Amino acid sequence: MSGPGGRPRREVSGPGGPRGGDSSGPVGRPDRGARGPGVRATPLGDVGLVGHGRAPAGRSRELISALAEARDLPDGPERMMEFERIATAADAAGDDRSAVDARLALIETALVQGERWRLVEPARRCLAVLDRRPEIFAEGEGELLTRYQRYAIEALLGTPRVGLDQLRAVDDLARRVGADAEAVAELRCRIADHLGDEPTAREWYERWAGADPDVTGGCPGCAPVRRAELLADWGDQAAALAELADVLDGAVDCTDQPERSLTAALLPWLRSGEPERAGVAHVRAYRRHRTERGSFPYLATHLRFCALGGHPGRALELLAEQLPRLDHPYDDLTAMEFAAAGALVCHLAVEAGLDGRTVRRPAYGQRSAADLEVGTLGAVLLAVATDLAGSFDARNGTGHQSGRIAAWLAERPVAGAVPLPADDPIDEAEGPEDDPGSADLEPAPLTLEMITSALDRRGDRYAVEPGATVVGRWGDAVIQFRRLGERGEILHARSLATRRLPATRRAEAYAFCNGWNHDRLLPKAYVHDPGGELVLAGDVSTDLAHGVTPTQLAVLLNAAITTGVAYADAVAALP
Repeated sequence: MSGPGGRPRREVSGPGGPRGGDSSGPVGRPDRGARGPGVRATPLGDVGLVGHGRAPAGRSRELISALAEARDLPDGPERMMEFERIATAADAAGDDRSAVDARLALIETALVQGERWRLVEPARRCLAVLDRRPEIFAEGEGELLTRYQRYAIEALLGTPRVGLDQLRAVDDLARRVGADAEAVAELRCRIADHLGDEPTAREWYERWAGADPDVTGGCPGCAPVRRAELLADWGDQAAALAELADVLDGAVDCTDQPERSLTAALLPWLRSGEPERAGVAHVRAYRRHRTERGSFPYLATHLRFCALGGHPGRALELLAEQLPRLDHPYDDLTAMEFAAAGALVCHLAVEAGLDGRTVRRPAYGQRSAADLEVGTLGAVLLAVATDLAGSFDARNGTGHQSGRIAAWLAERPVAGAVPLPADDPIDEAEGPEDDPGSADLEPAPLTLEMITSALDRRGDRYAVEPGATVVGRWGDAVIQFRRLGERGEILHARSLATRRLPATRRAEAYAFCNGWNHDRLLPKAYVHDPGGELVLAGDVSTDLAHGVTPTQLAVLLNAAITTGVAYADAVAALP
């Protein structure tokens, strides 16, 4: 077996062999905050000792080397299996620190893959070592592990592959962070709601809403949105909108906002007699959610809004556009909700006389591509939703999730067509009036206004700093756009990973950037040392001396943002 570049990789074995598991779990980006910077033990220092033929006391030289090589593997099943094998071997050798390092790396890989259900066992094993040998953990690692424990518990809500015995982990979390902690109250509330126990969920909701924010409670800007979503499901639309008030007013600093809160407000506004406000919110939020990898959980609400807001044609267009993402969902719960919303869209489209339309379902795995009539697609999506709901209910011992799906399918449009503002990125195929004019087809010199207009059409938030530099934050990346060259004809995009590395990890930072530049075209990665901590940056420069059209510029900005975010995600996933 060999690692990247054909290097031989040491085989590490242990009792029982590798515990791999299938790799068909849901794929998606974890929500913001899923990888806190945390302070981990510094395995790089251990790797440096390997070259001198020695390892720290209690550490296996071979395991340290194997861990270093496993970290060079690309994200995916092979990388996770390798970390599991190393952890098993470390357990057998009594090397607790190597076992913890391997399981932390496994957890971070699973988070990048969007497979939180894989966190349950490695998080439990790491916490057991923390209780038994706290002295081998670096400052901040205990806090990091409690955050991972929260994510592992949340996996119970996202997939039936996690057993209900995981409920006991909430008691262990309460022991670590306090019975009245925000995270404990939230988890007990959401689990009770998931099981269909609304009275208990409401009791915990009150404690959750009154708890002080803490580091294990997740993003403080998203907590009100999660509460609003619960209230809306319980039928309390006014209370849901009240929860969202501060977020919608811009009083919360969160990279998911305001689009996530606007989406959460769609159905409450529609049902509370504010359809115009809901229409504006949908168009604005969907500009971002239509392409952002981590937005899959919000698509079901957009589909339901269009269907219930009197736009069955638009709902079908959105469904056709987003259908490929059902093959790579965020988790099983969001796949169930997307399929149920899609089934509702198809049913209402048939009622509206659109049953003659077809939707292209792409090939996936052993499934061939096919053009499905609306009614047929609705039946397929309904089968997906009911099958997943049945799996949840079989695990839960209730019929709550199946009941939710049935309630969604019974919904009917609230009123006539909700007014929607113009939205070229989505409605470009609706008529000839949306065709680009001749001015948009002619290349023009690059200007600051062209850059900001393109970002406005995407629905992005940004600031223009002195020197005409446009700065925004996308996930774990801060990206700057500016014009260089004698005539400002060069579009320069610079991506800065928000995670910093200590100066002692300079060799690892250089190795990471060299590996990135070897395997990927964009962005060009490098290390910047302003003194103190290392900044990992990347840039992309495009010569537009002959001008650029708005459409071309939009493509260039999207590419810069997409690759910049991928780069920052990779930096955040470093051990």
